[in-house]
Amino acid sequence: MRYASITGWGHYAPSRVVTNDDLAEVMDTSDEWIRSRSGIRERRFAEDGETTATMSVQSGRLALERAGVAPDAVDLILVATSSPDHLTPPVSSQVQEKLGAGPIGAMQITVGCTGFVYALVTAQQFIQNGTADTVLVIGTELISRWLRWDHRSTAVLFGDGSGAVVVEATETPCGVVEHVLGSDGAGAEHIIVPAGGGAQPTTHEALDAGDMTVKMNGREVFKFATRVMGSALGTVLEKAEMTTDDVDLFIPHQANARIIEYAANEYGLSPEKVVMNVDRYGNTSAASVPLALAEAFDDGRAQPGDLLALVAFGAGLTWAAALVQLAPSLAALDAVERSDTAVTALS
Repeated sequence: MRYASITGWGHYAPSRVVTNDDLAEVMDTSDEWIRSRSGIRERRFAEDGETTATMSVQSGRLALERAGVAPDAVDLILVATSSPDHLTPPVSSQVQEKLGAGPIGAMQITVGCTGFVYALVTAQQFIQNGTADTVLVIGTELISRWLRWDHRSTAVLFGDGSGAVVVEATETPCGVVEHVLGSDGAGAEHIIVPAGGGAQPTTHEALDAGDMTVKMNGREVFKFATRVMGSALGTVLEKAEMTTDDVDLFIPHQANARIIEYAANEYGLSPEKVVMNVDRYGNTSAASVPLALAEAFDDGRAQPGDLLALVAFGAGLTWAAALVQLAPSLAALDAVERSDTAVTALS
């Protein structure tokens, strides 16, 4: 039996910090208005010259280094994003070249904010069926260039960033224990960039109307999110014949603090079991789950042998949940601990 173990992780956030007070200088909003509705106090925006590809390479390279895997040893690269550098070519090919990987398969997965969980489940399938031994899974978004600054209900919510994991084949039982993937296209118009595709090509009229920017029906998305976040978690636990008592860490999509707290309360998850960094990064869409996961590893909250519950929802409308069992021993985590010990000893 082949299993897929997370052996390395990394994340990248642009250095440019944009606070709520910064946004209040350019639009009709305030720190209190944003915090009370979303829990967000700041986010990161990409600098000039940064792209989805360059941010993906930053997090991907760190994940590879932590796993001790050379770029040319990767069998497949999956990049989850809804903000690629170009309509075509896929950004996954740019990442493959910039990382120095060989002429391997590279795939872009565009499923909104659920993209990373979809990609992680896909990586597991490739490894389980023997098609790949090592897969680099990346979630990256550069949404700040797709926002309309006179729409405060949307513009204040999003940020840029990237997160990545390396998944390797092993005979040790671990990896995605169970998963749920879902889609309801009847709500597609609730999160949409109307123009720029085949249905509504780019025109001066589309640009003037703001149809090249993200449009979101916040009320409907909030209702959908509070419903599906808990139901997806409940469904995946039921499929695995587990309960929240078995979950060591809940890592949800970081869209809104109120939505996360609602789901945690619904299932009786204590704050110690919930990873939340939306206050510092905002909604980074497909990057939010891997970014939060990487920080959980860095902070020592995710430990060898832990069972992680990843849950996301987003455009489509889509949702995804995965229970991920970490291997009993993680060499990369041991190396981080040794490094921290060495630094402490030197100081």
